[in-house]
Amino acid sequence: MLVNIPVPTCEQDLTKRRAFKLLLLMKKRWRNIHMPVIKTGVACTLFLDMDNYTLRRHIRLNREQLDTFIRFLTEFGHDDPPVRFGGPPQISLELKALMFLWYMSNVNSFREMSDKFNVGQGSAHQIITKILMSIHHLSHRYIKWPDEHEKIHNTRQFFRTSGQENIIGAVDGCHFAIIRPAKSGISYLNRKGYYSVLLQGVCDWKGKSVSVFIGPPGRVHDARMLRKSDLYAEKGVLLGNQWKLLGDSAYVSNDFPFIITPKRDNGNLTAADIQQNTNISKGRVIIENAFGMMKCRFRRVRDIQNTNLELVVRIILAACTLHSMLIEDGYVCPDHPDGCLRDDADDNDDAQ
Repeated sequence: MLVNIPVPTCEQDLTKRRAFKLLLLMKKRWRNIHMPVIKTGVACTLFLDMDNYTLRRHIRLNREQLDTFIRFLTEFGHDDPPVRFGGPPQISLELKALMFLWYMSNVNSFREMSDKFNVGQGSAHQIITKILMSIHHLSHRYIKWPDEHEKIHNTRQFFRTSGQENIIGAVDGCHFAIIRPAKSGISYLNRKGYYSVLLQGVCDWKGKSVSVFIGPPGRVHDARMLRKSDLYAEKGVLLGNQWKLLGDSAYVSNDFPFIITPKRDNGNLTAADIQQNTNISKGRVIIENAFGMMKCRFRRVRDIQNTNLELVVRIILAACTLHSMLIEDGYVCPDHPDGCLRDDADDNDDAQ
C-alpha cells in the first residue's frame, strides 16, 4: 500500500527529496495502470441485425453491399490474423468493415471511433489506414470507362436531357477542403480562400463515376488539371473522333475539341445561343449533382482533417468508389431523392 510521506523541509537532505519525488511518480503510474477504461461500443455488432433502411442511414450501404465489401476485405488479406501473444480478442472482419464505412459516412475522430466500436485508438487508425491503402483495388471494379454498348446508351440519355448528340459523359472539377500541408502549402490555397485538393471527375448519365483524377492542389485551374490527367493523354483511345463530353466554360479551349461547352456570355448572345447554353447546362449539371450527393452521403470528404496528402487522396477515392457502388445498384437517398440540399454541396465554379 502506498503511504503519504510528508514533504521534507531540510534543503540539505537531497536523498529524502529524491525519494519523495520517486514515490509520487510511482503513485501516479500506479493510478494510470489501474484506471478503468470505459467503452460504450459494446453493442456495435447490432449493425449486422439492422434492416436495410436503418443500415443505409448509418453506413450508406445495405446488407448485400456490405457483404460485397466484406468479401473485398477478405480477398485482399484484411482477415489475416496477426501473430498474437495474449492481449485483447481479435477484431472481426465484419467489425473492420463497419468501422471503415462509419468513418467514411461521418466526421467522428479516432477517439470517438475507439469509444463507439470498443477498440483502441491505435487499432482504429491502423484498420482504417490499411483499408484505405488497398481501396484502389475496389475502385477498378466500380470506376471504369464505359464499353461501346454503354456509350450508346449514355448518348441516348444525354440527348434526352441536353439535345446534344454523341455525348457519353460530363466532366468537371471539385474542391475538397483540407488542412494546410506543411510543404508547398500556399499552392493548395484556392481562390475561395481555403486549402483544398482537387478532383476531376467524369460521370455517365446516372452520375456514376467513370474516370477520376485526384490530387492537384486547389490553386490549379480545371483546364490545367485536365491537361495533366490520363483522360487527356488517352483521349484518342477513350473518345476517338466520335464521342464527346459536356463541360463548363472552364474548358473553353482549342485543346479540348472533345468537350462541348457553353458560349461565354459577353452580352452579344443570341436567343439561340442562350437556349443552347441552357441545354448544355441541363446535361452538365449531372456531374455537379454527383459531387454534391457524394459529399452528402460520405461526410468525411466535406472537410478532411488529415495532413497526409496520400491518405487524403485515398479518402476521396474511397468516397468516389462507394458512391459509384451505390449508383450502380440504383440507390436513391431517402432524405434527398433529388440531390443534396446543402448550399455549399457544390463548390465548383466555371472559372478559377
